Amino acid sequence: MRFRWDWLHPEITVPYVPTIGPVHPDALGPDLFADITSVAGTGRFLPYDKDRRWSDSKTESVLVEDIAHGPHETLVPTLSRRGAGVVTVHLYGSRPDGRDIAAELAAKLCVIHDAAIGRVVWFAGPDEQTPLDAAVTRVQLREFTPEQLPLEPRAVSALDACPPSVRATFGPFAEQLADEGFAFLHDQMTADRGGPVLVVAEEGRIVGAIGPMEVMADSAGAPRLLPQYFGVLPEQRGRGRGRALWRAAMRWGHRNGASYQLLQTEVDGASDRLCRSEGLRSLGFVCATKV
Repeated sequence: MRFRWDWLHPEITVPYVPTIGPVHPDALGPDLFADITSVAGTGRFLPYDKDRRWSDSKTESVLVEDIAHGPHETLVPTLSRRGAGVVTVHLYGSRPDGRDIAAELAAKLCVIHDAAIGRVVWFAGPDEQTPLDAAVTRVQLREFTPEQLPLEPRAVSALDACPPSVRATFGPFAEQLADEGFAFLHDQMTADRGGPVLVVAEEGRIVGAIGPMEVMADSAGAPRLLPQYFGVLPEQRGRGRGRALWRAAMRWGHRNGASYQLLQTEVDGASDRLCRSEGLRSLGFVCATKV
């Protein structure tokens, strides 16, 4: 399958690639879409895929034979074999009936591939109004320059540098924030996967964390700070802990050679408000509904 860039590119309102996620605007190009189809069905990771740090094989793949590609609309379906199976149809285009067509395709492919969940994902530019009938995340970009470097937060330290008694509290902390991904992160840390984690401790126990801290080259060779799990215990919120952790993570990325970071935040959530207040650039919105 070959994508015509003169058809696809005008319909991309957010730099987002199926199975890869958000990409830097400077890295967006036809080679990315060619790459994701070239590894379809193989279980192989592309060298710049951020998910390869967690697994030995890729669970989500493009359904190449079911791509619908035209001059004003492109549908790219993917299948994830994680759990009971998820079919996601990525819609690039603005035809009024585009979402209905994508939903029909997702429902059909769920039956064919015995997947329990079908979804449609589409995109809105940074100045567009977001829909009320969808789950919406904002794609945000932070580029690291010396003049943007935040002050060093004194309350933040690396988990490995904490006393053993404090490190031992990370497990209970992770269980309390399991819904935010920390139980998964703790399991990966136990398996010796992932980079360092930055934490805030209070009275001998961890109350906030961000990590793992890792830098990986993107498809264009630019070093980027990978997304992290980020959370503060509910009773500790509103005290500046989250901002201190986030600023410490940005300093870590800058010191370790990253040129930028991309984040996806739930619109109007705590992380979204924090990133907006820190001056990140919005690249647009990813909208999703189940079918």
